[in-house]
Amino acid sequence: MGRWRPPAPQSSPYITVAGFTALQKELDDIWLRRRDVVKALAEAAAEGDRSENAEYIYRKKELGGLDRRIRYLQKRLPILKVVRDTPKNDAIYFGAFVEVCDDSGEILTYRIVGPDEADAEKSAISMDSPLARALLAKHVDDEIVLETGEKTVAMTVVSITY
Repeated sequence: MGRWRPPAPQSSPYITVAGFTALQKELDDIWLRRRDVVKALAEAAAEGDRSENAEYIYRKKELGGLDRRIRYLQKRLPILKVVRDTPKNDAIYFGAFVEVCDDSGEILTYRIVGPDEADAEKSAISMDSPLARALLAKHVDDEIVLETGEKTVAMTVVSITY
């Protein structure tokens, strides 16, 4: 048995329409993948001694991972709140594409999304992240100061689009 850890703080239940659709598609795809893994597991189990059967052990672990993800998605999807509306003002809120200029003059683009669809490669940041929290409700030309560990970064909001 592992070491006890306190439960993680509850993440925000908000998600975009595209993010919700992607999670539903992932759940459907996992069910199809699970069917194939169960079939392969049955074939590996039929080979005999399971204690030294690498294929059987691998498939059991893979099935466990798929079942964990299925269980998570089945619990998470019903509580998610899909945000369909965009704000009518010019401030930064959920779903905004934000361009900021940092101290060095580099322009960075972020999209503020829910924690379930945050993706660093797409510059989609969770609304629960420190950067997104600092950006929320700001307007164009507002300056934010973000403290990250030992250093402090100042940024200026350049543009906001939805």
